[in-house]
Amino acid sequence: MRPYYYLMKEREVEAKRLVGKKQVRGKVYEYEYYTLPLNLYIPKSMVEKFGKRYMLQVDEDTGTITIKPRTS
Repeated sequence: MRPYYYLMKEREVEAKRLVGKKQVRGKVYEYEYYTLPLNLYIPKSMVEKFGKRYMLQVDEDTGTITIKPRTS
């Protein structure tokens, strides 16, 4: 059972789009991916479905990080 002074930090974050390049056998490939603060990677399909704004909840007691789409 959690005590009444249970603490969970919550903040609104925005996904950042990054473009990477990789060279394989002389050919350069570009790929894109999305990241949130705390070096959390988020799938491109999630950004396409829900947008770039998310709520980030950090439970300091258990070390659990929860990412939820931001509702308007």
